[in-house]
Amino acid sequence: MLFEPYKLKNTILRNRVAMAPMTRNQSPGGIPTNEVVEYYKRRAKAEVGLIITEGVEVSHEASSAYPNVPRLDSEEAREGWKKVVEGIKENNGHVIAQLWHCGGFRKLGMGPNPEIPGHTASGLVRPGKRVAHAMSSFDIEETVEAYASDAKICEDLGFDGVEIHGAHGYLIDNFFWNGTNDRDDNFGGSIESRSFLATSITKAIRDNVSNDFIVGLRFSQWKQQDYAAKLAQSPDDLLEVLSGPCNAGLDYLHSSMRRFWESEFEGSDENLAYWTKKLMNIPTMSVGSVGLDGDFTDMMASAKTASIDKAVQDINDEKYDMVAVGRALLSDHEWVIKMKEGRLEDINPYTKDSLIEMY
Repeated sequence: MLFEPYKLKNTILRNRVAMAPMTRNQSPGGIPTNEVVEYYKRRAKAEVGLIITEGVEVSHEASSAYPNVPRLDSEEAREGWKKVVEGIKENNGHVIAQLWHCGGFRKLGMGPNPEIPGHTASGLVRPGKRVAHAMSSFDIEETVEAYASDAKICEDLGFDGVEIHGAHGYLIDNFFWNGTNDRDDNFGGSIESRSFLATSITKAIRDNVSNDFIVGLRFSQWKQQDYAAKLAQSPDDLLEVLSGPCNAGLDYLHSSMRRFWESEFEGSDENLAYWTKKLMNIPTMSVGSVGLDGDFTDMMASAKTASIDKAVQDINDEKYDMVAVGRALLSDHEWVIKMKEGRLEDINPYTKDSLIEMY
């Protein structure tokens, strides 16, 4: 089933393999270059079922924390993305833009607005470290509007959908996590209230785009600040985290794990994607070192047959619906073809140089 067509909402994908979003810092001034166009085009031509772009910083003054990350808030940037989309579609691919707000990872002095500090739910960037700007109700309203506006821009540019980046300690995840959200308004307190930013963004996007436009959410338990952190200690907690955004109009969930083959909750062998699918009953994507012989901290990981076999079996067993592949596709744009044909010995192994080299 992994290499067979799959219908996501009303879009027919040629297989169930997605290219995971991977930041590469190759868009000076926020503008995707012709080399970026070719980078995505190669993977579409090589039969990736769904391409999820690297994070695109939403058009909000505090969204940026890294140099040379693509944006949508200039005509040049939008024209660059239009060329990316056209290149993918010319090669029978499908593409979703990941919308990203970096939140507390931003610091004063960073571009494009050096005077703007990082924004977080409560000023916390990790438990006990309150060094960022605690967002006001007006800040939240502006941010929600930025997501909705950028999603509409993406639809107008020809993207098949958008993915809301709600993982890894960035802004939305900062609201999700009780370690960094101690607000006492509608956006803090209970698990449901801490999920209200994600719910509000999902609803605003859904109200601003067409019915066929795909809207997804990527979330994680772990944070860059704390690999052992958990939003949900149990399936019941996970249900509370995800119910609001799902009811607001999500079309899929992207469950980010460090190692997708590991179990998530005590007393069960199943991973986070399994529980996400079981509880929410919407299309679910599994990700986390797929196709590698180590997790994402291993800079020299090569193809791992066992992990692929598990992903194939999980999909055959309908535990989840798609797998997202990151570094393995970064180092070898023909990974899908080679895996489908059983040519493991021909796969280029991942190296740290893959982030900057144009394969």
